[in-house]
Amino acid sequence: MARVVVDVMLKPEILDPQGQAVANALPRLGVSEVSSVRIGRRIEIEFAGAPDLDTAREIADKLLANPVIEDFSIRVEEPAGDAAQMSA
Repeated sequence: MARVVVDVMLKPEILDPQGQAVANALPRLGVSEVSSVRIGRRIEIEFAGAPDLDTAREIADKLLANPVIEDFSIRVEEPAGDAAQMSA
């Protein structure tokens, strides 16, 4: 099974109040080195066969992202056994 990951982020010129709230809370946790935080969404699309990036791009453009205020990027994710993954 092939997985395509779509990352959706607000465009840089759009205010991100959720990211700003996180950035403002960091000093209370003792973290002072972070100057900015942006929050987005990760969407995973699993294809039964080979990943179809054109179809994934169409899905992202028409359904997952608002092109007026958001940008998106698409990538094929390798199976978990092929790459080290960090989890919480």
